[in-house]
Amino acid sequence: MKTFRQKVADYSQIIYRVIVFVVAAILLHQILPSEPRFKYEYQLGAPWKHDNLVAPFDFAVLKSSSEIETEKKEITRNFAPYFIRDTMVASRMVSGLLTDLESLIPADYSRREEVTVNLTNAIDKIYSAGILTSSPQSISILTGKSDISQVTGNLVEKIPVSTLFSEKNAYNLFAAEVDGIREKYPGIAHYLSNLDPGKYIRSNLRYDENYTREELQQLEASVSGARGMIQEGEKIILEGEIIDDARFQVLESLKNSYEIRKGEGINSRLVSIGKMGLILVFLTLLFSYMYTYKNFILKDSRKLTFLIMFIVLVVFLAMVINSFEGLHIYMFPLAILPVVIRTFYDPRTAIFTLIVTSLLIGFYAPNNYEFVLLEVSAGMIAVFSLNKMHRRVHVVVASLLVALTYAVVFTVVTLIQEGTLANYNVRMLQWFAWSSILVLVVYPLIFIFEKLFGFVSDVTLIELSNTNQPLLRKLAEEAPGTLQHSLQIANLAEEVILKIGGNPFLVRAGALYHDIGKAAQPNFFIENQEIGMNPHDQMSYVKSAEIIIDHVRNGIRTAKKYRLPESIMEFIASHHGTSKAKYFYLKQQQENPAEALNEKDFAYPGPLPRSREAAVVMLVDGIEAASRSMKEKTYDNLKILIDNMIDQKMRERQLDNSELTFAELDKIKEILLRKLVNIYHVRIEYPQETK
Repeated sequence: MKTFRQKVADYSQIIYRVIVFVVAAILLHQILPSEPRFKYEYQLGAPWKHDNLVAPFDFAVLKSSSEIETEKKEITRNFAPYFIRDTMVASRMVSGLLTDLESLIPADYSRREEVTVNLTNAIDKIYSAGILTSSPQSISILTGKSDISQVTGNLVEKIPVSTLFSEKNAYNLFAAEVDGIREKYPGIAHYLSNLDPGKYIRSNLRYDENYTREELQQLEASVSGARGMIQEGEKIILEGEIIDDARFQVLESLKNSYEIRKGEGINSRLVSIGKMGLILVFLTLLFSYMYTYKNFILKDSRKLTFLIMFIVLVVFLAMVINSFEGLHIYMFPLAILPVVIRTFYDPRTAIFTLIVTSLLIGFYAPNNYEFVLLEVSAGMIAVFSLNKMHRRVHVVVASLLVALTYAVVFTVVTLIQEGTLANYNVRMLQWFAWSSILVLVVYPLIFIFEKLFGFVSDVTLIELSNTNQPLLRKLAEEAPGTLQHSLQIANLAEEVILKIGGNPFLVRAGALYHDIGKAAQPNFFIENQEIGMNPHDQMSYVKSAEIIIDHVRNGIRTAKKYRLPESIMEFIASHHGTSKAKYFYLKQQQENPAEALNEKDFAYPGPLPRSREAAVVMLVDGIEAASRSMKEKTYDNLKILIDNMIDQKMRERQLDNSELTFAELDKIKEILLRKLVNIYHVRIEYPQETK
C-alpha cells in the first residue's frame, strides 16, 4: 500500500502533466492561425477530387500574375515618353541667324532677302519638327518607340519619332541647305563662307524623366486585376474534371475572394473552438501514446516538458515562416524535430512525434496531404539514418538523404497528380535543399540541449565509455576488481541490447559506472578482497547489509560530484532496484531467528529500472556475480541459474517499469547462457545414446 508521501508525489505528477497539457494547448492556440481556411485542395493539371463546385457568392476572376505582367510590359512597350518642347530655343537660333546674315551679306546684294528667307525657313522647319538631344539616355529611351508625347505649354500631343531630328541630322540638313544656297547663288558664296551651320542647331526637346515615370506608374497601376465575373450559383467545376489553366485561375480567384471575405458571416468563436478541438485531439494522441508505451516520459517532468515545449517551438517557427510572403514553409527543416527526439528519447517516440506535429502543421500548410507526406517521409529517413549518430559525418549523410527523399517523393507525387514532368516546379527543389542544409544545425542544437536540460547524446555516451575518463581511472586504482566486473557487465549488457533492441552506447556507459559507489569502501566487496580477508566476518549482518547497500548511495554522490548525466545515474540507483541484500538477509534469518527482522535494513532504496537498458544491467549484474560464485559452472547449472534469477526478478516485480516483454526476456536468457558458456569454456554434456 502506498504511503501518504507516495500518494502526494503521484498526485503532483498528475497535476504537472495536466498543467503541461493545458499550457501547450493554450500556446498552440495562440500560435496557429485563427482565420477559417479554404477547404478545397487542388493541383493544376490534376482532376477535381471534390463534389461539384458552384460559386457561393459573386466574385471576380483574377488575372494570373503572368497575365498582369504581360499587360504591363505591353503598356511599357507602347508608352510614349514625355519630352518638353522649349520654344525659346528656335526663337534664339532664328534670331541669331538673321543677325549673322545681316552682318555677312551686304545690304546692296540683290539676293540678300531671298537668301535670308530661304535659310530662316529651313531652320524654322527643322525646329518645328523638333530636335532631340543625341545623349545616350535619349537613344536608350527611344529604342523601340514609335511615338513621343510632346508637351508644349499645356498642350500634349503624340509625335512620330520618325519626324524628329537628332542634333546630327538637323545639322546635316541645315548644312546641306546652306551649301545649296552657295551653289544656287555663286555670287554670295564668299559671303557665306564664314557661316557655321552648327552654331544654329540646338535640341529643343528635353526628356522629362519624372513626369514620364509618374505617368507610366499610373498606367501600370490602372491595369485591372480581374478579367471577368462569376455569379453566385454559377458552375465552377464538376467532380472529376481536369483543372486546366482557366479553371485553376477561377479556383484561385475563389480562394482569394474567400480569404478577403473570411471575416464576413463567420462566427470567430466557433472557429476558435474548432482550432482548440484540433489541438486537443493531437495532444491527446501524443499523451495517450506516452501513457501506453512510454510512461517513463510522463513520470519525468524534465523529459515531458522538453518534448512538449520543443513541439510548440517547432510549430511556432513553422507558422512564422509560413506567414511571410517571400518564404515557403518547406524552408523550415521539420526533420530536426524527430532527430532531436530520437537523440534524447527513442526512434518510436521520434516518429510518432513527427507524425503528430506534421499533421498539426499540415492542416494550415498549402497542399496538406503533400506536405504531410513529404515531411513524414523525410523525417523518418532522418531518424533511420541517424540510428547511430556518434560522428559529425553522420549528420551530413542524413542531410543528403533528407534532400534526396524530398526530391524523390515530390517527383513521384508530381507524376501521380499530373502524369508529366512538363510543369515540374523546380523552385521546390531549392526549398528542399535549403531545408536539408538546415538539418546540419541539429548537431550544435543537441549539444546546447544537453547542457540546458541535462540530456545525453550518443556522442557523450561514447566519451563517457572511454576508460581513461577520470572517474573510471579512479575506480581502476581504488577498486580494480570492481572495474573488471563492470567491464564484463558492459560487454554482456551491450551484447544483449544489440540483440533485443535499445541503445548500446547508453547500456555500455551505464554498466561501466553502475558500481562506482564501491570505490568508497572497496575492501567490503568480494571482487576487491584478498584471499582470506573479509571484513564482514567481524560485523553483524545488519551492518554488512548497510555497507553493501550504501554503495548505491555513494555511487549517486560520486556521480553528482563528477557531474555525470542523470541517465547514467539511473543505472547506479536502479541496478539493484528495491531488492534485498539477500545473503545477509537470509543469514540474519537463519542465525538470529529470535530477533525481530526489519526488512528495510536489507532493502536497496531503488527505484526500479525505468528503461530496458537499466533493466538489462540489473539482470546481467546479478547473473554475472552469481555465476562467478558457482563451484560447478556446467551448461545445465548456468541455465538453471539464469532462469531462476530472471524469474525471481519478475516475481519480485523488479522489471515492471522496464518495457521488457516476455519474448525479450527469453531472448536475454539465451544470449546470457551462450555468452557465459563461452566465458567459462563450458562443454555441453550430451546424453549417452541408449542401446
